[in-house]
Amino acid sequence: MIRLIIEDLKTQHEGILSQGFWALLCYRLSHPRMRCRIPVVRHIWFVLNCILRKFAEMATGIMLPESAVIGRRLTIEHFGTIIIHGSVVIGDDCIIRQGVTIGNRHMDKPMSAPQLGNRVQVGAGAKVLGAISIGDDAVIGANAVVLKDVPASAVAVGIPAQIRMPKLSAAGS
Repeated sequence: MIRLIIEDLKTQHEGILSQGFWALLCYRLSHPRMRCRIPVVRHIWFVLNCILRKFAEMATGIMLPESAVIGRRLTIEHFGTIIIHGSVVIGDDCIIRQGVTIGNRHMDKPMSAPQLGNRVQVGAGAKVLGAISIGDDAVIGANAVVLKDVPASAVAVGIPAQIRMPKLSAAGS
């Protein structure tokens, strides 16, 4: 856990002054509670986590529930109004900007949430909703509303998002 926290600190451009770092720190300290098998410890941890999480949400405007699965070196470029659903999976080396919501789409399926691959970039104001998959190296444009799967290395832009595949160079690379 300490290694993850140090990586998070190095990833944030403003270092220890970054609100993104503080939100991630609270997440990293609370996420291991999900694996705790000792009921009394888990309960005490839960109470402390509720207080810590609410403080972090009020101070940063970033909601990172302990039940979400967040990979290594997540960068939160700008803070404020970032909502992550508790069932979301985020891969390694992703970037999330301000005003982003990654969550469920339908109230009758409250646990359905997106899965983001590695090195995914999510632009400011984007909404990624439902039980969808965002492939490795994909880019979600600013203010896009993504409601369907995005293949690896693709770009999703618009409302609703349209998928644009990268153009291959003449050399075929």
